[in-house]
Amino acid sequence: MTTHTELGELVPTQPAPTALHTDDIHVRWVMPEIFHDIPIHAADDDEAVRLLGELVEKALPGAGEEAQTALAVMCALGVDELLAAGAEYAGICVTAIDEAPCTATVFAALLDSPEAADASDAAKAITASLRRLDDGEVSRIELPCGSAVSYIGTRDEKVIGELTDSGEGFTFPTSYIRVYVPLPHGTTLLMEMSTPTMPGWEMFSTMFGNIVSSIRLFHTDGSPLITSVAGT
Repeated sequence: MTTHTELGELVPTQPAPTALHTDDIHVRWVMPEIFHDIPIHAADDDEAVRLLGELVEKALPGAGEEAQTALAVMCALGVDELLAAGAEYAGICVTAIDEAPCTATVFAALLDSPEAADASDAAKAITASLRRLDDGEVSRIELPCGSAVSYIGTRDEKVIGELTDSGEGFTFPTSYIRVYVPLPHGTTLLMEMSTPTMPGWEMFSTMFGNIVSSIRLFHTDGSPLITSVAGT
């Protein structure tokens, strides 16, 4: 895949209602209004159903019950996969581009960093590890919050037979961008945007560039944290 994302200037939309917390660092970012939170941490099934109902009403206002139900089922089936990836936040966008239905998912997770002296060295180690995979585009980038690594690739997603009219499962390609932001003290923030609908790639990748450019790090006392001189 040869498309390059633009990790450009922040275009604020609305403050994200969520923040990820390590032991001593808070991570915040801005999500576009067109994205809606997926309830990956619902307290129980009843709350999950209620929150999914609110999600589909916001994402597909005025759509028929069949379309809203299909979206709710898709989101519900994706929760286990998001949790398996370590997601602590997830959001979905459903829109039309040139009359083509398009959807994208963004999630954020906290991972263990490679052993390194600082965040910049951790970014170098992540870059080297991803390049050894040799199955995507890897770039070192500098965000306002500090050093980061971007990774652009494609993977196959599976639809189980129970969800198809024929009863036969199938796979389809999904393109994605991951951005790794090493934090101090051995933790890395991972944010990923993925879409199976390529007509929306340019718009979604631009949105994702704005999202990751909006990432801000804070100490627990509220003071800002930047992990590299280039981020200032």
